[in-house]
Amino acid sequence: MPLKSVWLDGELVPWDDATVHVSTLGLHYGIGFFEGIRCHATDRGRIIFRLADHLRRLASSAAIYGVELPYPQGDLARACRDVVIDNEFESCYLRPIVFLGQGLDPFDTPFRAAILGVDFGPLTGPPSGDGVTAKISSFRRMSHESLPPAAKATGQYLNAMLAQGEARAAGCDEAILLNGDGHVSDGWAHNVFAVRDGVLMTPPPSSGALPGITRDSMITLAAEAGIPVQEQTMVRTDLYLADECFLTGTSVGVVPVLAVDGRTIGTGEQGPVTGKLIAAMDEAIHGDGHPEWLESVE
Repeated sequence: MPLKSVWLDGELVPWDDATVHVSTLGLHYGIGFFEGIRCHATDRGRIIFRLADHLRRLASSAAIYGVELPYPQGDLARACRDVVIDNEFESCYLRPIVFLGQGLDPFDTPFRAAILGVDFGPLTGPPSGDGVTAKISSFRRMSHESLPPAAKATGQYLNAMLAQGEARAAGCDEAILLNGDGHVSDGWAHNVFAVRDGVLMTPPPSSGALPGITRDSMITLAAEAGIPVQEQTMVRTDLYLADECFLTGTSVGVVPVLAVDGRTIGTGEQGPVTGKLIAAMDEAIHGDGHPEWLESVE
């Protein structure tokens, strides 16, 4: 089905007309903040997963840079639903973005906002097989002293693109970044989890990990399933020696990592803890366990 409309600066406009001028400062300087949000078709109708949490993080990303969103979060939530309805999506990926508009002085130029929807993820998709291979990048995750990793900001993804380009050139599917101290930080567009001796581990935000919404969901669901969870500083050998490893993100959900730097993780297949959490996430979306995470489109 052809895409019909985009929400731009307060109204729905035809897809082909949703354009910005090449002088837009967000394009030149990478100044902007964004989210990725999933809408799912369920037996109870279309639901948007953790919409309010995503929009709170959008506001937080902007606030870290001293920026206030140009529209209230409630207006953006309604706009997300409008995009789903107007484009007649059943399931889709939503991309709210706030970006610096046209002007001469970046500190005296208004921000604009847009929300678009597509029926596929814009950056990554589900693995073609049973999982992915990963490479520890030679490019380090940006430090807290350079750019705040807690912000989901547009220009910061140049760091991620360098890492992912290197991984692809090496024949791997995904990049994993270390921080300046050599601690595991994040995947290029995902959070990282490892399982060892039945314990689920993930790097803390202090290591440069983005406070991911899917990451937070995994921690909650694991605790409910009786799986011990530890946010802890990790080094690359914690991945090499893990029984299981997986990546999480809105675009891909939960993706098993079968090998890191050519070293097979566990049995080289999706592990039982990963499988249990994938099932728990599916149940959270389609079941009744977390109604506070589900917002009806209708």
